Amino acid sequence: MRVHICAMGRLRTGPEKDLIDDYLVRFDRTGRALGLGPARIIEVEDKKNGGMSAEAVLLRRAVPEGALLCVLDERGRVETSPDFASRLGVWRDQGRSDLAFVIGGADGIEPALRKQADHALSFGKMVWPHMLVRVMLAEQLYRAASILAGGPYHRE
Repeated sequence: MRVHICAMGRLRTGPEKDLIDDYLVRFDRTGRALGLGPARIIEVEDKKNGGMSAEAVLLRRAVPEGALLCVLDERGRVETSPDFASRLGVWRDQGRSDLAFVIGGADGIEPALRKQADHALSFGKMVWPHMLVRVMLAEQLYRAASILAGGPYHRE
C-alpha cells in the first residue's frame, strides 16, 4: 500500500525536513516486507491565498484516484499507536493500493473535504503547527510499521 502525505505548504530545509526524511526512510525500509510503502510527500501551495476552499481543490488534486482518504484534523479520532498500526494493517489487508493522508494549512481542512474522508485522525485536542504534524505523522508511520513487524520500537 503506497502512502501519500498530501500537505499544504512547502517545507524548506531544516530540522523538520530532516526528521521527516529520516522517519520515511525507516518506514519504507521496515514497511516494504509488510506491504506498506513507499511513502512520499506531495506538497501543494496556494499562491493566490484563496483560503480553505482553494486549498481543498489543490489537496483533492494531490490525492491519487481511488486512494483511501485520511485527514489529519483536531476533530478526528485520537488513537493509540498500536490502534493506528492495526488500522494501517486493516487498510492494507482490504487490498487498498493507495492511502492518502491530508494535512491542511493554517486554517485546517475545508469541511466538505473533511466529510469526504474515509477517516479523520487527530494527534490530540491541541492544535499543532501543520509542519510539525508532518513530522509526527512520519514518526507514527514508522512506529506502526515497527509494531506490525513485531519490532522493539514500541513498548507498552
